[in-house]
Amino acid sequence: MKQALLALEDGTMFSGKPFGTLGETFGEVVFNTNLTGYQEVLTDPSYKGQIVSMTYPLMGNYGINEADLESVRPQVEGFIVKEGSKRASNWRAQCGLEEWLQRHGVVGIQGLDTRALTRHLRTRGAMRGAISTTDLDPDSLIARVQASPGLIGRDLVCEVTCDGPYAWSDGEWCWPMGYAQDIAGHRERFRVVAYDFGVKRNILRKLVNSGCDVTVVPASTTASEALQLNPDGIFLSNGPGDPEGVPYAIEAVRQLIAVKPIFGICLGHQILGLALGGKTYKLKFGHRGGNQPVMHLSTHKVEITAQNHGFAVDADSLPAEVEVTHLNLNDRTVEGMRHRELPVFSVQYHPEASPGPHDSWYLFERFRTILGEYATNRHRVQQDRGLLARP
Repeated sequence: MKQALLALEDGTMFSGKPFGTLGETFGEVVFNTNLTGYQEVLTDPSYKGQIVSMTYPLMGNYGINEADLESVRPQVEGFIVKEGSKRASNWRAQCGLEEWLQRHGVVGIQGLDTRALTRHLRTRGAMRGAISTTDLDPDSLIARVQASPGLIGRDLVCEVTCDGPYAWSDGEWCWPMGYAQDIAGHRERFRVVAYDFGVKRNILRKLVNSGCDVTVVPASTTASEALQLNPDGIFLSNGPGDPEGVPYAIEAVRQLIAVKPIFGICLGHQILGLALGGKTYKLKFGHRGGNQPVMHLSTHKVEITAQNHGFAVDADSLPAEVEVTHLNLNDRTVEGMRHRELPVFSVQYHPEASPGPHDSWYLFERFRTILGEYATNRHRVQQDRGLLARP
């Protein structure tokens, strides 16, 4: 079996065997602590620009199926595992993990000590790296890693956003119906424009199940273009990279804040923070996995959450009209915020899970409640101003 190398920008080298396509790839090396859900991780657009190492030692044992993908193809730059399973044992499996990686041209490596790699990244921080089966000269590969681009200031959203607006109607997967439309059967539905910064499919499914008719729009959509769709609310999705690398999105959100209810997740949360006048910063090694404890400050309730981000909102930079609502209990970083006067809120973590716990699903219902209250209040204001005929 051919050799593969993982090189880090600080000169650290790991040797292993190929897992996936032969070749080489560059990106920021990060780790994810999920025990399962590798195909959701691989297809999460938030991982664009990154090489992902899984801390759980065995990957691929239940194969791959198209129904559980979070986007149309793998989004990671590369994949690192301790051991790739040669057998897919699950009734839903359509192919094996390595076969699927090869089909989509994803370069990976197996057989290295992923625990040692994780400890190194926790100590030194996430850093640029490369996986190669072609350049096996350590000095050459390290030099090329050091010359490769980092994530700071890069616009990776433009590489994962949709080409044009489209309607999304699938709800959550439910046996035996499959992806039903609005399983809860809400009578009153609300029009939502979802900005695609790299949106995961399960976010859109949760919005549909919460009674929303969703139109997904490209990240470059201006505020006026979004408002022309006459939405009841705006959703800001997850996505990859540095939020300061998408100034066009920040400006659009800034113009929408006082106009419509807004709900943001992950990168959408960071973009909202910048649009509100705050600042963001890069975390040392980020939060990626399905076991991050978050406290809701008003109730002191602790939620176990799914997370995938390398940047955070600076709490001290937020204006007085913005309240921090959730904190990460591991490092006290901001995990949620809301505007004190306007129907605008966001969270840093992933309430839609996929993979991960379901503790935070209530946030989608909260968004629906806010949309209903806003629509009712708007109707009353229009009546008071004589814009609507009174009954």
